[in-house]
Amino acid sequence: MNDYIAYCGLDCETCEAHIATVNNDYDLRIKVAKEWSELNGVEITPEMINCAGCRIEGVKTPFCDSLCPIRQCALSKAVRTCGDCSEIDACEKLQMITGNNEEALKRLKG
Repeated sequence: MNDYIAYCGLDCETCEAHIATVNNDYDLRIKVAKEWSELNGVEITPEMINCAGCRIEGVKTPFCDSLCPIRQCALSKAVRTCGDCSEIDACEKLQMITGNNEEALKRLKG
């Protein structure tokens, strides 16, 4: 599996935070921080928009680093992705992503 596939099946290479990091694009960081602040009802600054990827060594956004319940669960179970977990079909945490993203689920089960 591609290392840029997150524990939940999302493709980090398509994430604007990752794209802004790889390209050192401050304007994109500003755009993403504004969108994510509005979506989540918390203040997210452009400086927080730095992420190498969920399963890649390196910088992560504060959410991806320590707040994402899916990532924290996968790390605690030492699975490569949620696709390796026996609870994948019943996991409520994972449903937050796969419930409205069939592609993420396909990547995990692929």
